[in-house]
Amino acid sequence: MTSVTRWDPFSDLRTTMDRLFDDGFARPRRLISSEAYTATFPVEVSETEDELEVKAALPGVNPDEVEITVQNDVLTIKAEHKDTTEEKKRDYYRREIRYGSFHRAMTLPVSVDSDKAEATYENGVLQLRLPKAAALRARQIKVGGGSAATIAEPSNN
Repeated sequence: MTSVTRWDPFSDLRTTMDRLFDDGFARPRRLISSEAYTATFPVEVSETEDELEVKAALPGVNPDEVEITVQNDVLTIKAEHKDTTEEKKRDYYRREIRYGSFHRAMTLPVSVDSDKAEATYENGVLQLRLPKAAALRARQIKVGGGSAATIAEPSNN
């Protein structure tokens, strides 16, 4: 018995478009030249009662090449990962390590006191501790016996 398959003039076009959406948009870096691509890095932002903690993965980056700023509740981290290999003819089979400038800016969920911020860098992870602004910290109000109430900072016990 013979089967008849109906010819679909858009079959090739559909296959091509499916491949474009599957490969092209899922991995856009391979379509962008390396000069035009600005790399980013993963971060974690968490909050405690007194501070924000930001962790940024910057493997291979020299801590002296990291610039951190906080302005108008926007944290900006800039870094550069320099290629240390000599400039000689080299054929790569695979090259996935990104070199060049990295930049990340994010709006912080609360205001911080950037003058008291601390930064450490260990094992390729940048850790920032950003104390919350004093106006945002919880304050305890004590009621006096007939006179004006006084405001005291909560104890950290």
